Amino acid sequence: MERIITVMDNRPIGFFDSGLGGLTCIPYLMEKLPSEKIIYFGDTARTPYGSKAVRTIKSFSMEIADFLVKNHVKMIVIACNTVSATCLEDLRRRFPEIPVLGIIEPAARQVSAECTEESRLGIIGTKVTIESGAYEKSIRKYNPDIKIYETPCPAFVPLIEEGIIENDIMDLTIKYYMDDFIEKNSIDTVILGCTHYPLISGNIERIYPGIRIINPSSVIAGSIEQVLRERDMLAGASSIKNVFYASDLSENFVNMIDYIFKEKDDDRKVRFLNFDLERMEEDGYK
Repeated sequence: MERIITVMDNRPIGFFDSGLGGLTCIPYLMEKLPSEKIIYFGDTARTPYGSKAVRTIKSFSMEIADFLVKNHVKMIVIACNTVSATCLEDLRRRFPEIPVLGIIEPAARQVSAECTEESRLGIIGTKVTIESGAYEKSIRKYNPDIKIYETPCPAFVPLIEEGIIENDIMDLTIKYYMDDFIEKNSIDTVILGCTHYPLISGNIERIYPGIRIINPSSVIAGSIEQVLRERDMLAGASSIKNVFYASDLSENFVNMIDYIFKEKDDDRKVRFLNFDLERMEEDGYK
């Protein structure tokens, strides 16, 4: 009998986000593909991206993606809705040799499968994500008849980055953006169109108990697995460490990682490394 040899690809998967929001994708990947290792970059020094000019977002994204590729990642996952909405195709053209995944398309497929023509879908996100119309365009490719309504919630990300979550200030901000939006449009389903927003999903569920919430951070792991299997790039057991970079390694960033991973921390090998953006520019990663 011919012996089949499986070659494992133990290079890490590169994730990046404008800050700590993309971390919400990681527990789902670890549960689904525990052998995979990651390099994560959170641009905490320059967050939020959602109110910046598109050309600025593209410049920052290329800079960080170049860094990840220099660190030999086998795949880039854009764990940021704003970057997925504005830079996905640019990054794919820049790095044709490795798969680049955005977070919007997988969520759009799930929404289209789960919602009906009677559904009234509300999309909340950053200003840039909402103005791009990326979610609506993607969803309508699969289900053109869903009723879709969108509203930007620009204050959510800065508050979450500051750790202001289980707090009256956050609840009041949620109500400020969403009370009229939900009531006026009779919203029954909400897409969290920013990877920071799962961190306040509990607040939203408590304030609007009848609303169904769709979390794109929980969906991306399935798309990662599909691509890795199709390309024979799944990892095997290794001693490689997960590495988390931040352009500003603040106490909030480290505390939020503890908050997100909770009891899973004991089972992971993680190094927290501050990242020097000025050095990155000097080394020609722009």
